[in-house]
Amino acid sequence: MQKNTMLTFALVVLTITSAIAGLNNPVVGGKEMYPAKNIIENAVNSADHTTLVAAVKAAGLVETLEGPGPFTVFAPTNEAFNKLPAGTVDTLLKPENKSLLTKVLTYHVVAGRLSTSDLMKMIKDGNGSAELTTVEGGKLWVSLHDGKHIMLRDEKGGMALVTIANVFQSNGVIHVIDNVVMPN
Repeated sequence: MQKNTMLTFALVVLTITSAIAGLNNPVVGGKEMYPAKNIIENAVNSADHTTLVAAVKAAGLVETLEGPGPFTVFAPTNEAFNKLPAGTVDTLLKPENKSLLTKVLTYHVVAGRLSTSDLMKMIKDGNGSAELTTVEGGKLWVSLHDGKHIMLRDEKGGMALVTIANVFQSNGVIHVIDNVVMPN
């Protein structure tokens, strides 16, 4: 009887531990993001990132973002894409504009796995601002907004706020942003 009680207790503890561990996964676009999955495997499940996923597919970047990385992706939401001038997304998604689309998308990616702690340290070390080099080859600047939220400034002076930070993936990290950043 004691063995059965111990086994039942162990199963209950394991079930509770698994449930609690599941609650620690961030939710983006209504779906849990799993650290064991790669950037693409998680992004395709986010209802808030359907435009980004369609753009990544159109640019032929799926294999790259499924690769080992690590990558830091600043991921604009559908709402962020909707803030662009009318027709911009449709124009970018045309096959003849694939190189421009690739340029815009890779401008949202930085090599390495930069958590908010890493970015905050860089901002502190840079006396309030840090420069990042994107995979596209351009520059993004990070600083603090209201002393606690990470803000991006692009080469054109546009700003984006990190709204969901530290969505860790097997091959990097995603930071959800509220605007599309644009290279020169």
